[in-house]
Amino acid sequence: MIENFDKFKKIHFIGIGGIGISAVAQMFLKEAKEVSGSDVAESMVTDSLRALGAKISIGASAENISKDTDLVVYTIAIDDKNPEIIEAKLKNIPLLTYPETLAIISKNKKTIAITGTHGKTTVTSMIAKAMKDLGFDPTVIVGSFLKEWKSNFLPGKSEYFVVEGCEYRRSFLNLHPFILVINNIEVDHLDYYRDLEDIKSAFRELAGRVPKDGFIVADLSSDTVRDVLSEIMVPIINYKDFELSDFKLEKMPGEHNLNNARVVFSVVDILGGKMEDVKKSLQNFDGVWRRFEYKGVTLNGAEVYDDYAHHPTEIKAFFSGMREKFGDKKIMAIFQPHMISRTKDFLDEFALSLSGFDKVLILPIFKARDEEEQNISSQDLVNKINEIKNIAEVALDFDTAKKILKDCVDKDWVVATIGAGKTNLLSEEIVI
Repeated sequence: MIENFDKFKKIHFIGIGGIGISAVAQMFLKEAKEVSGSDVAESMVTDSLRALGAKISIGASAENISKDTDLVVYTIAIDDKNPEIIEAKLKNIPLLTYPETLAIISKNKKTIAITGTHGKTTVTSMIAKAMKDLGFDPTVIVGSFLKEWKSNFLPGKSEYFVVEGCEYRRSFLNLHPFILVINNIEVDHLDYYRDLEDIKSAFRELAGRVPKDGFIVADLSSDTVRDVLSEIMVPIINYKDFELSDFKLEKMPGEHNLNNARVVFSVVDILGGKMEDVKKSLQNFDGVWRRFEYKGVTLNGAEVYDDYAHHPTEIKAFFSGMREKFGDKKIMAIFQPHMISRTKDFLDEFALSLSGFDKVLILPIFKARDEEEQNISSQDLVNKINEIKNIAEVALDFDTAKKILKDCVDKDWVVATIGAGKTNLLSEEIVI
């Protein structure tokens, strides 16, 4: 059993361009370990890792696993047929999934794990900033790039480890939380979970792992969350109890972001930080990559924002923030559904969440996790939206979307590119 990473000198990552696993690669690079990796395509992540000294190959090959490799770390999306997995086994090189790697890091730190269906990245980023500003100096792994540090990994010298805990495939059960944050619990990942009860069972098991001297921060106004925590015997802090009537996040509008801030106040309060210092820190919070991110203006003068929202609840929250910021200004959404299964499972909910916009373009579904074809398409979502309000049409590709934008959007509009796929690339193409 691997207790720590001290003895490993040369580590290879399969899927190194992933936003989480790349943070671990950065951690090892900063510890002067030799890091290599592979991924299916070049990206800003692979570029940044190369700049730090990682050797990266595009495409999987047994040749990428040298005989002096000490450890192979891989994303859970990789299967046993991957040639690098096969080669590592043939050479008896230890293999760890990304969540298993986090488990080892977490076990040796006081871990603050941020979980929930929505808001994990923003809350993790806010907690990271507040703890850094207040001198707690945590090590941080976050599922996006923190604008202030231009990184998804922050090294720290203290005992604290701040990390997102992903519920997909129960990955977060690898963590050892001292403070467990549960932002919310809703139905998602039905390509893995059976139903809400199955999802709740995973959160219940994680909550049961918090030690007696630990804490849970959660929204106790939620029936689902209360049910999960009903038999948990550690202190539970209701983040909704923090009064923030005199506080506003200038760059991150919306009630959901005020709730995110309440989580931060709750966590830092447990650690003994001063609330006025937290307010000062968060008022300067510059946001996170792909979370209500301002991209620029189009040739016709429309402002463009990009957001990672890929669940109906997240789209509603994002739209609420847009309305708070822009009032009655017209807003066009360009949405790329993420995963065939999620689109099918939440078709009605997606339609309702998108119906508040003034104009909606739906790009082809972004396929992930080797999904099988199902009887669902972007046109089905357009039809559902138009049953509520006749505002939607399909854009078969980026060029089509750009032409529609050019024809009907001017300075009186705001454009929002939305989704967990590649819409951020479109946002960069349409700004000047």
